[in-house]
Amino acid sequence: MTNPSLNFVSDNDTREQDSGSIPIADFSDITRLIERLHRRYLDVVRLELSRRGLDDINAVQAVLLTNVRDAEVSIRELVDRGYYIGSNVTYNVRHLVQCGYVVQSRSERDRRSVKIKLTERGLEVCKLLGEMEQRHAGAMSDTGRQLPEVETARNVLRTLERVWSDSIQY
Repeated sequence: MTNPSLNFVSDNDTREQDSGSIPIADFSDITRLIERLHRRYLDVVRLELSRRGLDDINAVQAVLLTNVRDAEVSIRELVDRGYYIGSNVTYNVRHLVQCGYVVQSRSERDRRSVKIKLTERGLEVCKLLGEMEQRHAGAMSDTGRQLPEVETARNVLRTLERVWSDSIQY
């Protein structure tokens, strides 16, 4: 027996839902778009790293650096924030340490816990990606996008994040 809530329906069928409901086709399109945008963003980061001659790290590792920034965090915190799964973050941190982008140290209280902090080289990558994002924000403004549209998109994505987080926790 199949779960009716998981059945996909055509656009015509979804438009007949309650006026307060989000049509399943629209919701499905949003979730697929998020996945494609993430992959495209990694492509953009990869190209930026290549343009700057940074061929010793990949896009995922560069984005990991931006999730640390000027803080000192444990690998567990990165996993708990939902950025990575444990084995991937451990592999990537090990590579970033070897390449001189981060330093790691054991926690004084719990020797099993490893804390990481960016080096100057890691901070430079964050600065580079920040400049790239600033250019992209300017390019979006040049296309006529208004601040309320961007805020609405951000709010919708935050709401979706909460809905998905709630469905995992309960």
